[in-house]
Amino acid sequence: MPKDFATMEDSNRSANPDIHSVSDPARRILLRGGLSGAIASLFAPLLGGCASSPAAAAGGPQLGFKSVPVGTADAVVVPEGYVATPAFAWGEPVGLPGHMPAFRPDGSNSAAEQAAQIGMHHDGMHYFPLDGSRRGLLVINHEYTDDGLLHPDGMKTWNAEKVRKSMAAHGVSVLEIAQDAQGQWSVVRPSRYARRITAATPMQISGPAAGHPLMCTAADPGGTRVLGTLNNCAHGHTPWGTYLTCEENWAFYFNGPEQPDAHQKRWGLRKGGRGYRWHEHEERFDLTRHPNEANRFGWVVEIDPMDPTSTPVKRTALGRAAHEGAWTAQTRDGRVVVYMGEDAQFEYIYKFVSRDPVRPGGFAANRELLDHGTLYVARFNADGSGEWIELSAGRNGLTAERGFATQGDVVIKTRQASDLVGATKMDRPEWVAIDPRSGEVYCTLTNNTRRGADKQPAVDAANPRANNSMGHIIRWKEDGDFDATRFRWNHLVLAGDPANSRPEARGNIRGDAFGSPDGLWFDDRGTLWIQTDAHATNMYKGEYAGLGSNMMLACDVKTGEVRRFLVGPPNCEITGVVCTPDMRTMFVNIQHPGESPTDRSDPDQPDRYSRWPGMQPGNRPRSATVIIRKRDGGLIGT
Repeated sequence: MPKDFATMEDSNRSANPDIHSVSDPARRILLRGGLSGAIASLFAPLLGGCASSPAAAAGGPQLGFKSVPVGTADAVVVPEGYVATPAFAWGEPVGLPGHMPAFRPDGSNSAAEQAAQIGMHHDGMHYFPLDGSRRGLLVINHEYTDDGLLHPDGMKTWNAEKVRKSMAAHGVSVLEIAQDAQGQWSVVRPSRYARRITAATPMQISGPAAGHPLMCTAADPGGTRVLGTLNNCAHGHTPWGTYLTCEENWAFYFNGPEQPDAHQKRWGLRKGGRGYRWHEHEERFDLTRHPNEANRFGWVVEIDPMDPTSTPVKRTALGRAAHEGAWTAQTRDGRVVVYMGEDAQFEYIYKFVSRDPVRPGGFAANRELLDHGTLYVARFNADGSGEWIELSAGRNGLTAERGFATQGDVVIKTRQASDLVGATKMDRPEWVAIDPRSGEVYCTLTNNTRRGADKQPAVDAANPRANNSMGHIIRWKEDGDFDATRFRWNHLVLAGDPANSRPEARGNIRGDAFGSPDGLWFDDRGTLWIQTDAHATNMYKGEYAGLGSNMMLACDVKTGEVRRFLVGPPNCEITGVVCTPDMRTMFVNIQHPGESPTDRSDPDQPDRYSRWPGMQPGNRPRSATVIIRKRDGGLIGT
């Protein structure tokens, strides 16, 4: 890290007190009592989780289901009166006309077949109605691959065909789905909307980084075209009907040099990457040969799901990051605001405010709207106030002398710019959700076990627990409209299990216990749905021993009650949730059921942790979507 960035990091760290008020900025915890007194105050009943927000509207939803217990069964468990049906699993054909290869349970599908099939490891998704709640497009992200399951012999052998197949299993699937007279959902095959977007799909680069010298490569000397998107985690959607897919841990795929430069180090690029080995047969992922290729990833990508011939666009004005997702709101004058978290320890929360308002006419009328606007990064102050710091060349110390001569420099080096301006380093900010009643914005902070460790940032107002194994959810209300540069914040909840011996891991949840909040979504009635992602290496032991498999819960943010709605199969992640407009069908993604906690490349005994959803001996576990309905056809959650 450059010296000036390190100095700014140290000064930012010292600006925040170590112990402070966290659950409600109107109630202060005095520093005089020391650590033990502060921890006792932190978990006091009066500061309980899901505290009623002063901005919450009167009334609100009641959670009308009986919570399910924690569990470790190889199944998806939902409340009494509900049914959960697996569908849209990895390897099923998406419905491309004339090309619908069946899934082969031994993993022997070719790369070309995988490019016509649903990808691996479902994550964020959205439903775009074609005929209301009966027919629509379900657009699904595919975050990464377990190559031990993807190929018959895993990575015991490695070749160019396996690299192509792995690349084809990444990206996005566009499915046309429809409901029959009996209420059953299925993929429409063939469909003129069906599409697979992969790590090899041609894409356009737009916005301030387009054509920048750091974006130019031998294959693309103009710096405006790139092949593919990858590690597509969460998502977003726009008021004009397009889908936003977000590139998260893209750095894992690149082979870095023996001695990375300062820019590469700041992004975690290193020799060998993280074991994907694409660079051995796809040389653009070898930074020793193509050092700029990594700069072309880490963006928010806009896709028009209604036009399968359209070219996806990487919107660089929104900044480069390990993007978790991109969630939109609109100002009163019609401009778009995009909230984004960066899922990495000690990284940041961002928002982008468009220059222009949304115009009628769909994507055609708003094709360049996300190319022009202002990018901000958040600072959370200890007194419960906050500010959005502008990330623009020439502002707030982002000068040419410090490496930010143009806005292209700023968006390519968004992390370095945020370091320089003194933004708050967060505990893995992930999904964002916006309360449709109050306009408050919520963000999950999944965990950060390095918080407070030697030579690591100490606890601060927004991130109050050292060795934060359990995570928390923060929320803020903008001072005025969504484009405001100041806000007031507090904590919705500190996650944890009351049975834990370590006070910092007990949390202050009012209701069912959980840890590692990740996915987050408000339904139209104002119920907040929380999904968890405790990694397989941590589940079922230690502080997570009493929490079972990952789960989805519902929170009434007015009353503070949390109820467990769904528990997934072993070693899975629960992620991605959306309902049809009538709220009678819910779609939830089950990612990496049965994931090996040690080696994703190992093909031996692929069903040793889970057989879901096939449930027969020898079945490879497969990421899939679960379709949830009430048996009486009623509204989900009531």
